[in-house]
Amino acid sequence: MPIGVPKVPYRIPGDEEATWVDLYNVMYRERTLFLGQEIRCEITNHITGLMVYLSIEDGSSDIFLFINSPGGWLISGMAIFDTMQTVTPDIYTICLGIAASMASFILLGGEPTKRIAFPHARIMLHQPASAYYRARTPEFLLEVEELHKVREMITRVYALRTGRPFWVVSEDMERDVFMSADEAKAYGLVDIVGDEMIDEHCDTDPVWFPEMFKDW
Repeated sequence: MPIGVPKVPYRIPGDEEATWVDLYNVMYRERTLFLGQEIRCEITNHITGLMVYLSIEDGSSDIFLFINSPGGWLISGMAIFDTMQTVTPDIYTICLGIAASMASFILLGGEPTKRIAFPHARIMLHQPASAYYRARTPEFLLEVEELHKVREMITRVYALRTGRPFWVVSEDMERDVFMSADEAKAYGLVDIVGDEMIDEHCDTDPVWFPEMFKDW
């Protein structure tokens, strides 16, 4: 039987009493977004729209994007990435579970020093693939040319944001490369592994929450 979306008590600003609200509604109000599915047009429009709205509402408070996704469409992933670079607030990207393919590209797009992977997360990068391989030959050849341009553009972004040489990233993207959280940090895809934050605080503060949640 489907579980459905849980509801939690939440006091909407201006109301005297808390009401039961969908969990995701509460999280959105707390500037926390979730990418927990394959990247397609609908979820892309949902996330980018929320980012723009939250930026207009408050341009100084950070936005948190939790990622557990196998990847998805190229253009949709690039739309989320570009929106992250455009909005005023810094974007935390937090990988739990897996960030594969275009999801790793979005993880990479978080604000430098604010890209986090949970200790048992897996990150995978590879070269972009065409979704239109069944097209007629002339159309296919045109798409191959376009795909080559997109691949080069994505490779340059990976190289720029990880600090790796272009040729190294290009060679790595020739195959599926799976990384642990520590390996992703060494590669430059993330800045922090989740257990590092715990180790830093657990000996000094018995009731500790990650720094990013200090205002909640």
